[in-house]
Amino acid sequence: MLLDEGVHSRVVSHVCTVMRVAEAIAMRCGADLTLVRAGALLHDLGRGRTHGIGHGVVGAQRARELGLPEALVLIVQKHVGAGITPENAIELGLPPLDYMPSTMEERIVCHADNLVDDDRVITSQEAYLDFIGKGLEEQGGRMLEMHRTLSDACGVDIDELTPGIDLKGRGPCSKYL
Repeated sequence: MLLDEGVHSRVVSHVCTVMRVAEAIAMRCGADLTLVRAGALLHDLGRGRTHGIGHGVVGAQRARELGLPEALVLIVQKHVGAGITPENAIELGLPPLDYMPSTMEERIVCHADNLVDDDRVITSQEAYLDFIGKGLEEQGGRMLEMHRTLSDACGVDIDELTPGIDLKGRGPCSKYL
C-alpha cells in the first residue's frame, strides 16, 4: 500500500523498523498488537505526498478516504514528533486539532518512530539529542516523558527492549525490501 501511495522505498524500510520496535513495546505492554502493527506500518502514509510536518494530517486524510478504522487513522494523525498541541498546530499551519497521542497504541507507535532514525534503532537519549539539535526542546521533553510513561506501563525501560529486536525478520515488511 505504501509504495502504491508513492512512499519511497527508504521510508518503507524505516516503517518496517518502526513496526519491529513498536511490536516489541506492544507485546511487553499488553497493547493491541494488531492495531500497533497496522499503525506502525501506515504511520508514514502521508510521506507519499509530503515530507513536511503535515504528513501526519495528510496521511490521516488518506487513511479516512481508504475507509480505515478511526483508531488506525488517529495513530497516523498523532505520530509526528512527540505529539503536537493545538497551539503548536496553529503555529505550524496545521488544522487546530490536538495531535497528542492519548491511547497506549498511539503512544507506542509515536515513540517507536522517535526511536528509529532512518532504519537504525536509537536510544531515547539519542532521540532527545536529535530533538535538541533541531531546536525542539519542548518536543524532546515530551518524548522523554512518553518514554518514562511507556517504560512504567511496560515494567521495563523501553531502551532495554530495543537491543534484542530482530531487524532481519521484518515480518509483513519482508516482501517490500
